[in-house]
Amino acid sequence: MVHFQHVLVPVAEEKDARTTCSALRPFLEGTERVTAVHIIEKGGGAPDKAPLEKRREDASNFLAIVDSTLSSSIAVDTRTVFATDMVPALFSEAADVGADAIVFRARGGSRINRILAGNITTNLVTNPTVPVVSLPDSDS
Repeated sequence: MVHFQHVLVPVAEEKDARTTCSALRPFLEGTERVTAVHIIEKGGGAPDKAPLEKRREDASNFLAIVDSTLSSSIAVDTRTVFATDMVPALFSEAADVGADAIVFRARGGSRINRILAGNITTNLVTNPTVPVVSLPDSDS
């Protein structure tokens, strides 16, 4: 198996932060650093989904879960990013922090939700600028 020294890990919300950490933990051997990132999606002129301060507070809480869960065994950095398009933002952040790969846990959702929202997973693995690794469900 390939080991990456530094991985970028996107987290979407509280449950995702916990399940992603659980799925990631068995694969951290040889990894020196994890950078967890939460993207606050901006509407590009459309009204925001929630007040900005609430979204920042939520992001801080989600990232704190990653830090408290993993920092006893590995160096953890956290970042909050504002972007209108998540996938380019993730690759940009990976480049900015020098991550060797983006490691994520695919999130569920109905087929219609994925079509309407744009399938981030598909876009993430299409023409990546760094390796992209999908973690198995931690329940598997």
